[in-house]
Amino acid sequence: MDMDRAQLAHFLRRRREALVPADVGLTDGARRRTPGLRREEVAMLAGMSVDYVGRLEQQRATQPSEQMLNALVRALRLTLDERDHLYRLAGHNPPARIGATDHVHPTLLRILDRLHDTPAQVVDDLGTTLVQNPLAVALLGDDNRFEGLDRSLVHRWFTDPRARDVYPEQDHDHQSRVQVADLRAAVGRRGAQDQRARALVDSLLARSAEFRSLWEEHDVAVRRGEEKRIAHPQLGVIEVQCQILKVNDDSQWLLVFTATPGTESAGRLELLGVIGQGLLA
Repeated sequence: MDMDRAQLAHFLRRRREALVPADVGLTDGARRRTPGLRREEVAMLAGMSVDYVGRLEQQRATQPSEQMLNALVRALRLTLDERDHLYRLAGHNPPARIGATDHVHPTLLRILDRLHDTPAQVVDDLGTTLVQNPLAVALLGDDNRFEGLDRSLVHRWFTDPRARDVYPEQDHDHQSRVQVADLRAAVGRRGAQDQRARALVDSLLARSAEFRSLWEEHDVAVRRGEEKRIAHPQLGVIEVQCQILKVNDDSQWLLVFTATPGTESAGRLELLGVIGQGLLA
């Protein structure tokens, strides 16, 4: 499939011009001479250079990778139909819609855009972090740096000891059981034909005796919010309430982390704003 540079450039410009800063959680700022987002804002949201965004809109860019397309999909808040169209214009086959994990549900993304002072992130039902706000990165670390099966926290939990550093050691057994029970429920919803779910379970069965033991128990549960203790490397243990908002098919969850006002943990969450600014600097 060939890349259609002219139509790709036109589509990206039109989608950028159709948005206003409030649509993506940005302040309006100075008066704008043209409608829509600036290229600089799209570049910031997508995590790519302004120069590359400009070259795409001027038909001068090389073919974007699927990773870059995913970033543009989120930055421009594209629907699934628009995402598929973008992929085809860029010379790629669109991702499968069944079991897909790269497209954040628009409703969850709109809510996330408005959570400026609270750690929040969107995950899928297999434990893959799809998008985090800066405070969630400051609280839990940057989950978007992982690739392959390690994109799933469940996979990292049972295969990489460093993944457990986010919780105090006393909470590890509980977290192991919760994650396996959640995964059981997700696999049941997705069905035996879901290749990603099957690959995740097969890898864990082969690599982790702890996972095999818990999987054999066949516990099934879906988290609906719970209290957590986060072991932050700089601020110490932070007690939070994890509130969960899900889309109708339970395939994606918005996790929002809050602390009881007036507590030491609430003060530590407020300090995350300083840490988050340092990460963005």
